[in-house]
Amino acid sequence: MSPAKGPLKGRAERLGRLMPSEPGTPARTPFVLLVVVLLGGGLISLLLLNSALNQGSFRLNELKNETTELTDEEQALQRAVDDYAAPDALERRARELGMVPGGSPAFLGPDGKVLGRPSAAPAPTSAPTVPPTAGSPAAPTTTATATAPTTSGR
Repeated sequence: MSPAKGPLKGRAERLGRLMPSEPGTPARTPFVLLVVVLLGGGLISLLLLNSALNQGSFRLNELKNETTELTDEEQALQRAVDDYAAPDALERRARELGMVPGGSPAFLGPDGKVLGRPSAAPAPTSAPTVPPTAGSPAAPTTTATATAPTTSGR
């Protein structure tokens, strides 16, 4: 059984096309597979990298929105504190609590001498009003003269 030296026919011809018969010609199939695997791996890596960057971008956007909301809330609270700390608001709240302005002050010197003439604070002209609570509507503040205090339903 010696191999025939003529042209190959049928199955042998197809196999001969897949596998080169000359030893100097390299096979192309492994090289093509390597290129396809490298390209596929690169595309998958780019897809994963792009997804990670997009996820970070969404998180950054959420954090910026949250920072904006908290900054707005901080500014609103600071405005409320400033409103309560204003001198006219402090005076109004002090009068609501029954406080009166003090008289002329007196000072003690280092030797124990009293400098100035102390005087008592004047009596309040009206009964202190109860400040409104958070759930009730604000009661109008009126300045009453020295009349009989009104009775409240306490």
